[in-house]
Amino acid sequence: MEGFLSGIIDSANGVLWGYVLIAGLLGLGIYFTIASRFVQFRFIGEMFRVLTEKPEYKEGEKNISPFKSFCIGAATRIGTGNLAGVAVAITLGGPGAVFWMWIVALLGGATAFIESTLAQVYKVRDSKSFRGGPAYYIEKGLNSRAWGIVFAILIAVTFGLIFNSVQANTIALAFENSFGINRLTVGLIITAVTGLVIFGGVHRIANLSSIIVPVMAILYIAIALVVLVMNFSELPSVLGVIVGSAFGLEQAFGGAIGAAIMNGVKRGLFSNEAGMGSAPNAAATSTTSHPAKQGLIQSLGVFVDTILVCSSTAFIILLAPVFQSGDVSGIELLQNSLDSHIGGWAGIFISLAIFLFAFSSIIGSYYYGETNIEFIKQSKAGILAFRFATMAFVLIGSVSSLSLVWKMADLFMALMTVINLVAIGLLAKVAFRVLKDYEVQRKAGKNPEFSPSKLGIDNAEAWEEETEEKQEAAG
Repeated sequence: MEGFLSGIIDSANGVLWGYVLIAGLLGLGIYFTIASRFVQFRFIGEMFRVLTEKPEYKEGEKNISPFKSFCIGAATRIGTGNLAGVAVAITLGGPGAVFWMWIVALLGGATAFIESTLAQVYKVRDSKSFRGGPAYYIEKGLNSRAWGIVFAILIAVTFGLIFNSVQANTIALAFENSFGINRLTVGLIITAVTGLVIFGGVHRIANLSSIIVPVMAILYIAIALVVLVMNFSELPSVLGVIVGSAFGLEQAFGGAIGAAIMNGVKRGLFSNEAGMGSAPNAAATSTTSHPAKQGLIQSLGVFVDTILVCSSTAFIILLAPVFQSGDVSGIELLQNSLDSHIGGWAGIFISLAIFLFAFSSIIGSYYYGETNIEFIKQSKAGILAFRFATMAFVLIGSVSSLSLVWKMADLFMALMTVINLVAIGLLAKVAFRVLKDYEVQRKAGKNPEFSPSKLGIDNAEAWEEETEEKQEAAG
């Protein structure tokens, strides 16, 4: 039965990943880039300015700062996909897969801007903060609650349960291999710590992510820079191999163009999530004066994830002789490659990196599930059940073999991405209008403020309420 189910999932994944998603992600990425006049490149300086901006907090509200919102998004982006995922992409698609990961990221910056701006436009006020995401902009922007519920179910299962099993499994395997610790013991510890965090709510998630993600990412990138300096003379040839094999110009990888594109796009999406519809859930939590600000911040997150962190992994692997042997793959390939560069402590470092990256992904992914469960129905019992289900999947994932679950994760991820791409394609004109409004106000020397009624945007509840409050306060 498992083999039959696995075959069906493989066929579905083949169609979705081989045709639909590659065309959709790259096609829409090109459209968004041109229509926004290359927003992901024109506003890089503005992205950093907005990231450090301090919002005006209202008394009694527990607001999420732009930086903490960025870190929630980065917490799920920067995970095992940046380490093991890149290694798998290179193993299956050759060095050329790295080039296509870069393309997905460069185009995905515009896609991330569109979806995260829409999440801010159509966010709703929670008890003391905000929440939103694709389910919300599908319902309010496209007037389709039914499709919003379908998306909410897909993302809750994919991120809150399946992906968290995979992350926990990766942590348990890494610690078993490096330290000989029983996987059940590791699983019980991860489950307990996960429970402590998720029962603390989104603010505890934001606070923890804002500490873990920047520190670990900076440390990992720093080690990669050391590797680059140590092997600087070989860097041009490695870049040549990446570009050459991406187009079949390298003899050793001449027949692998399709594999390079598919694995680059697939692992690029798994890593940076641009277009998947997950990061908008984090973007919606932030308190900001204009939706475009969060669009810019999440666009920056795509570059940090792929151009910096994934590239770090790629260069560590491709600058080492281990890859040429073809004896190892996955996370073991990364561990052995780093070991050849800096010595025997590399395996321990990678294990710790995986723990911090993967654990931050667990708590960020849980939040994505929670906010979508709340979209379906406001229920304390439902949230409680989801929290215990998340902890159960973390424990099960720690001790299980997850080959089938990985295939299911790919399928669910593909389905939610297709729905989200259709939604943001239909709603893109709203985001373009918001971007133009932001540009006009910035050129006038103002701190942009958003008024949906002035732009002819309906159902922007949170912003309409805020506009009414300001009018009442003014007079």
